[in-house]
Amino acid sequence: MPTNDPRPTKAVRRDEARAKAAQMRKEQERRAKRNRILAIAGLVVAILALVAVAFTIVNENQANQAANSDVVYGQDAENVVPPSLDDVTAPAPANDKGGIPVSGPTGDDVGTAGEGDVDLTIYLDFMCPYCGQFETTNGPDLDAMLEEGGVTITYHPVSILDRLAAGSSYSTRAVNATAIVADKSPEHFTDFISAMFEDQPAEGTSGLSDAEIATRAESVGVPEAVTSTFTDTVSGTFDTDTEEGIAGTWRTFAPWTLAATIQAGTDVPEFSTPTVLINGEPFTGWQEPGALKQAVDAARS
Repeated sequence: MPTNDPRPTKAVRRDEARAKAAQMRKEQERRAKRNRILAIAGLVVAILALVAVAFTIVNENQANQAANSDVVYGQDAENVVPPSLDDVTAPAPANDKGGIPVSGPTGDDVGTAGEGDVDLTIYLDFMCPYCGQFETTNGPDLDAMLEEGGVTITYHPVSILDRLAAGSSYSTRAVNATAIVADKSPEHFTDFISAMFEDQPAEGTSGLSDAEIATRAESVGVPEAVTSTFTDTVSGTFDTDTEEGIAGTWRTFAPWTLAATIQAGTDVPEFSTPTVLINGEPFTGWQEPGALKQAVDAARS
């Protein structure tokens, strides 16, 4: 009959328990070390990914600024005092408030307000999504108003959303192009405004490129001889004695764009886009299809 193995002594059992506990601690430390390494590695990968994204964004913004801003807003200038409309060259049809009036049965009479007309004033920014909604809702009615006569539509293209154009100064570039069309190809002015709101770029993007803006203009009949001047520049000057002027290199009508935008903020309390006025009085019901025309018709009668 086999004999039973002797039961381990208390000291042996204690030593075995200590050895097992030590082994478990080593295993736990090994796992903890592995988890720390994995966590650190994951954090490093995440940081590198964020750095790569940030680097890409910065590079894109710098590229946009190099391609556009230095010749849009005079960013090579050491001295820039916000100009008034009296101090800048305006497109020929513009009035002294930075607006471009359109009247006549075909809307081709750009630069002239009809005598006795209802004055419909519209402030817009080409990056503004609500301005895009305004055009979608009211564009056909604006054409109908001009065809019927008795209404002058005064457009105020302004630039308040360059900060949301990924460094491309899109609002200013768009207004500059619009001013050139008004100046050199006025019969296409209103059609060009409508075309600029088709498939409107979203806020936060760089907007349309200069070439795409030119393509939009040519699609409504603006000659290439005109669109080729969209990126032309002028040099500003600054008088250190009077501390007046704007130094640097600018798109042709960028100084006027800046001055007109400043003027809009002066003329219209709590200025935003779109702002719609009928004979100088704010109209806020433009979101309802037909409401704007109905209000203008009422003012005309």
